[in-house]
Amino acid sequence: MKNSMSFTIDDHRFMARAISLAKKGHYTTSPNPRVGCVIVNNGKIVGEGFHQKAGEPHAEVYALRAAAKQAEGATAYVTLEPCSHFGRTPPCAKGLIEAKVSKVIAAMVDPNPKVAGSGLNMLNEAGIETASGLLETDAKLLNLGFISLMERKRPYVRCKLAASIDGQTAMASGESQWITSSKARQDVQRLRAQSCAVISGASSVISDNAKMTVRQAELGSLNKQYSESEIRQPVRIIVDSQDRLTPDLALFEHPSSIIIVNTGIETRHQWPHFVKHIQVKAQNNKVDLASLLSVLAELGLNDVLIETGETLAGAFIEQNLVDELIIYQAPKLMGAENKGLVKMPAITQLSQAKSFKFKEVTMVGDDLKIVANLEESH
Repeated sequence: MKNSMSFTIDDHRFMARAISLAKKGHYTTSPNPRVGCVIVNNGKIVGEGFHQKAGEPHAEVYALRAAAKQAEGATAYVTLEPCSHFGRTPPCAKGLIEAKVSKVIAAMVDPNPKVAGSGLNMLNEAGIETASGLLETDAKLLNLGFISLMERKRPYVRCKLAASIDGQTAMASGESQWITSSKARQDVQRLRAQSCAVISGASSVISDNAKMTVRQAELGSLNKQYSESEIRQPVRIIVDSQDRLTPDLALFEHPSSIIIVNTGIETRHQWPHFVKHIQVKAQNNKVDLASLLSVLAELGLNDVLIETGETLAGAFIEQNLVDELIIYQAPKLMGAENKGLVKMPAITQLSQAKSFKFKEVTMVGDDLKIVANLEESH
């Protein structure tokens, strides 16, 4: 097995191309991982492809089809170890063997226990040279949710917040539309579109009469790249411990999947067919959030986006359940007596503060976008 120190400049170039291809499936492949593949013969790309949607051919299949007979003796660059098991599609390792490639370089080993090195082993046993670890960090960034689900048995959790310069997210009355610019809201639509699920609390849904859907018209440049049928609507998950939701809310106008989460309380209402109720154990008379994430993992949800008010957002952060914090900060001052960024228990020492590490700070329209990772997260 090669390590990253022995890869050539061309190896890096071709794997970078495979990663670029994988990104094309950013909004469509979930719950499957995003994967790209490039077939190279005599220093030239003879075939390439990416996984587009669950149930459809994997990246290697598209690349081998394009390469045809030129795949024989070629090197395959793939961003994730080729699978070795039958799922909804045949194993890609077998396809590479049948195509008689001479070498396969994978950016990373597949964390799925059904694969976990067996794909590369299958190739080795067939006499094909293999290597892994090339641009591994970049490859992992493509599939944080998939990796989290496989290794931690819970989704990767992003928490999105919008606030003024002084950290206010809404007026005391609850009015919050809109603190940030239309460009920031377009960016949030893209976050929703790449997420398996969006989580909110009943109070926020009722206060904003929120739909929690991806709105095609607000996707900006993505509108030209994907049709409405290609953009997957995330599962909408609402934490409602007190049966406060009612079927007449705008949330229920769109027939995409909705999960209402409570601790076992009986609902008083009749719900549309696309609404499912899930009971999760209680913690202090509220939904146990860690248990909720475990349930979502069992449903195969790789990553979730939290879009909610200060109380539920604060609870997720307090319990170290947020992997990535995304804050859109508008150039406005709202003053005191309004709703803050998050509501968390008071601390008595600075050492008790939740520590994040800045990952990205950019401008989105007139607003600042801050992306930070919780230091304790994996």
